[in-house]
Amino acid sequence: MRVVSICPSNTEIIAYLGKTDWLVGVDNYSDWPGSVLNLPKLGPDLSIDMDKVAACQPDLVLASLSVPGMEKNIAALDERKLPYFILNPNALEEIANDIEKVGHALECSDLGKERAKDFRQEVDTFRKTASMQADKPTLYWEWWPKPIFTPGGLNWLTEISELAGAENVFADKNVASVQTDWEDVKHRNPDHICMVWVGVKEEKMNPELVKKRPGWNEMKAILNNHIHVLPESLFCRPSPRLLEGLRELVKTIE
Repeated sequence: MRVVSICPSNTEIIAYLGKTDWLVGVDNYSDWPGSVLNLPKLGPDLSIDMDKVAACQPDLVLASLSVPGMEKNIAALDERKLPYFILNPNALEEIANDIEKVGHALECSDLGKERAKDFRQEVDTFRKTASMQADKPTLYWEWWPKPIFTPGGLNWLTEISELAGAENVFADKNVASVQTDWEDVKHRNPDHICMVWVGVKEEKMNPELVKKRPGWNEMKAILNNHIHVLPESLFCRPSPRLLEGLRELVKTIE
C-alpha cells in the first residue's frame, strides 16, 4: 500500500508496526525513525499541502485531530476525495486501539493485534511495579511556559506519571489540556518540574529561567534541583514511543 502520514504520532505507529517502507510522504515534523527523513515532506502538520499529498497517490492517508486546527486538513482531504483515517487518542488504551485499527486499515490485522498486545503488556508491567510503590512524588509537566499549558487528568501524561509511580499535580483537572499561570503551579508545589515544550528541542530550554519566576525559588522542585529538560518527542506525541519516554522518566525521578 501507498501510505501518507500527516502527523508525527501516526508515523510512529506505522513504525511500531514495521511498515515504514509503505510510507510515501510525511508531514514536516515526522522525524522518527530516521528512515522517514528521506521521504517527501508535505508541510507542517497544521497546514499540509494537499496538492503534494494528492501527488503521492496514496491508498490511505493517516490524519489526526490531536492539535486544534487540524480540522482544515480533514476538510481538504474530503474536498479532494482522498481516502483517509483519523487518529486522535488521549489515553494509552486508545493508542493500543489505534495500533489495531491501523493494522486493520493496512490489511495486516493479525500484526496490529499482536503489536497492540505487546504495548498493553508493557503498560501492565509498569502498572504492577508502580502499584507497589508507597511514595508518589508529584510532577508538574510544562508544555508551554507563558501562558502556561500543562496536561490535565484526561491526558496520557497523567497515565505516564502514574505508571512511573508518581502523580501529575494537575490530574484533578478533568480535561486533556489546562491553561493556567505561574501562581497556580507555585501553589501546587510539585516535587519535580518536567519541561517538555511542544516543538522545542531540549537544548533550547533553559531551566535557569524557570528558577527566576516569582516565588518559584520556594518550591520543592527548585529547592531540590529537580528541574528536568526532557525530549518532547517522547512525551508530547500520542504514540507507542511514550513507553520509551516512560522508561526515561522512571530513571529521571528515582
